[in-house]
Amino acid sequence: MLSCLDYSIIQNHPKWIQGYSDPTALLLTITTKLDIATVYGNNFCSFGMNHWHESLVNNHKILMCDLIQQNSFCLYEKNSIPYETGLEPYDLDTPVEWKCLNQDSEMVIKGRMLGGCLDLLVSLVGTQFDYVSEFIERYREDGIVWFFDNAELTSEQLIRALWQLKMAGWFSYTNGIIFGRSMVESSYHDISFEKALKKSLSDFKVPVLWDFDFGHVGPRMTIINGALTIVHYKDSKGSIQFMLQ
Repeated sequence: MLSCLDYSIIQNHPKWIQGYSDPTALLLTITTKLDIATVYGNNFCSFGMNHWHESLVNNHKILMCDLIQQNSFCLYEKNSIPYETGLEPYDLDTPVEWKCLNQDSEMVIKGRMLGGCLDLLVSLVGTQFDYVSEFIERYREDGIVWFFDNAELTSEQLIRALWQLKMAGWFSYTNGIIFGRSMVESSYHDISFEKALKKSLSDFKVPVLWDFDFGHVGPRMTIINGALTIVHYKDSKGSIQFMLQ
């Protein structure tokens, strides 16, 4: 789709564009090329749910420009159920526990949010649709808070993907790195997700957090690509808030 878009139409008629997973390439390109905020959040089918979960209520408020503070949820859906009608609620079965790579008990991360599904992001590196270097240079004084959603990358693929982003210069001016809950955690050599992060990011002197409430495993927070953010983390819980500046 990227090579078929008329970017002038999007630039002259900006609207919220939202989705997660495959829409990553569209969202990141629009944000970094046109300086238009996009939303990494629920796909349209989620809004068919009877009795909206708090995450959907929050999503709707944010789209209406009520930039509320989103707090970590109590439970998430570890073992997703097959949906037959699209009206089923989440089957919330596991306590939410945000994790920190350097074991700090409390921290605040500030910067400009950027990211998406890591499986897709690596496909953009070095292509004509890679405007990340220009974007992060433009906002170097704010610093970047990267958010990554791992859908199906093995631990070995995760290490290679993060190395690729690092070599491409994407991590310049980084204030923090946040990962959502992985849809699949697998490894050919028994490398855990945490060990993969340590191998890839332990040399960074910035906070690295994971198992946040966004991505393929619901419920998911609404993340605004390109917006200023404040992330609070304390004792495995936290909050996130955005500012459109």
